[in-house]
Amino acid sequence: MCFSGTMLIPAFVALIYGDGGGKAFMQAFALSLTVGMLLWWPCHHHKQELRSRDGFLIVVAFWFVLGGLATLPLLLFDSPHLTVASAVFEAFSGLTTTGATVMTGLDNLPKAILFYRQFLQWLGGMGIIVLAIAIIPLLGIGGMQLYRAEMSGPMKDQKIQPRIAETAKALWFVYFFLTVSCALAYWLAGMTPFDAITHSFSTVSIGGFSTHDASIGYFNSSAINFITVIFLWISACNFALHFRAFSTLGRENILKIYTKDPEFRFFMSIQILLIVVCTLMMISHQYFDSSWQDFEQVVFQAVSISTTTGYTTSNFAEWPSFVPMLLIIASFIGGCAGSVGGGLRVARILVLYLQGARELKRFVHPNLVYPIKWGKNVLDERVIGSIWAFFSAYLLVFTICLLSVIACGVEPFDAFNAVLASINNLGPGLGSVSSNMTAMPDSAKWVLTIAMVCGRLEIFTLLALFTPAFWKE
Repeated sequence: MCFSGTMLIPAFVALIYGDGGGKAFMQAFALSLTVGMLLWWPCHHHKQELRSRDGFLIVVAFWFVLGGLATLPLLLFDSPHLTVASAVFEAFSGLTTTGATVMTGLDNLPKAILFYRQFLQWLGGMGIIVLAIAIIPLLGIGGMQLYRAEMSGPMKDQKIQPRIAETAKALWFVYFFLTVSCALAYWLAGMTPFDAITHSFSTVSIGGFSTHDASIGYFNSSAINFITVIFLWISACNFALHFRAFSTLGRENILKIYTKDPEFRFFMSIQILLIVVCTLMMISHQYFDSSWQDFEQVVFQAVSISTTTGYTTSNFAEWPSFVPMLLIIASFIGGCAGSVGGGLRVARILVLYLQGARELKRFVHPNLVYPIKWGKNVLDERVIGSIWAFFSAYLLVFTICLLSVIACGVEPFDAFNAVLASINNLGPGLGSVSSNMTAMPDSAKWVLTIAMVCGRLEIFTLLALFTPAFWKE
């Protein structure tokens, strides 16, 4: 019922610009509100504390039900005319902040539908469930189980505030502040108010949708490129870290808060290494006219792809093959835990690296006692085990999706890139999917939609529903 209200905002945009789309969004609003009321009314008197498995079920149901409702405006539009598979793919790509698209000719589309695509990414960026858990306690229902299900990861039991509703509000405060700041920066750098607002949605959410076919390259502005890079770095960091910095403003050195965090240090080390290696490679090939242009383009694409955003300023797939391949592989790492980025997450990669280093030392010194530390705290062996389990599940789901897309008739290289772009919530890949997914058959789009949701829910939340133990009392 709350989600239906999001249809009214693009309807208002259609009214302002008068270029069509208002009717489709009003119809979608009425249908979504009706579905919500039909689901709510039979059980609106029932109040009970949620159990852990209730939280997992509701999270998955929210993503699939709301994703289905988000498809309605895209189906109701006369132009562009999308098949059901394409409309579902586009809606889920927005809501999961993947940024892969099946729509072309964006520069000529109505402003309402362009706004809607960007707005979907903004809503999905922090997670609709995080917003929902700020509301659910008001209805007399506990929200901690939902928080655990949505924010899976090695640090999922940490809370910013004692009460989960306060946690959700704190996260949304940081998120909203960054969005406004990004929009203002874009506007001052030369974007129109419409482009500044819509691109701030997809930048802070690390989504990657744009209102132009040429993406950020449309603006041809160094200032806009570097503003994008800065806000992508901020958005790819743990939002709990941002809140800690916000809350201690003026009382503690903010820089020290960030540099003390092991995940942040590891994340920035990866980013700097990527930029240095790719810049040296591009300069050696003299791909652009000047070394500065090589550096500017590399910084933008390295940050955009490695944080799983998917913005482009040029067709990076045509660069010297080492560079795009390295960036695509880097997208497996993605953003930090507790951020809006995709991929395996930096925290998990860091723990796997530390565990690998420990095993090498044990190989040389079998009797060595060498605990793995996260900052000053020793990590529980169960956390390390769960990360390896996640990594195994990730590879399993990736392989199943890859084989399924190949079975749909897609070439193996294109299938690999399409699945990688979907499960990492990246958007663009290499080959035929370097700019859009229009070449994918409808059957493959259904598989890729499932891959997007798996990536957004970090796999375990969805896989838990398929275990017999989940359904046993």
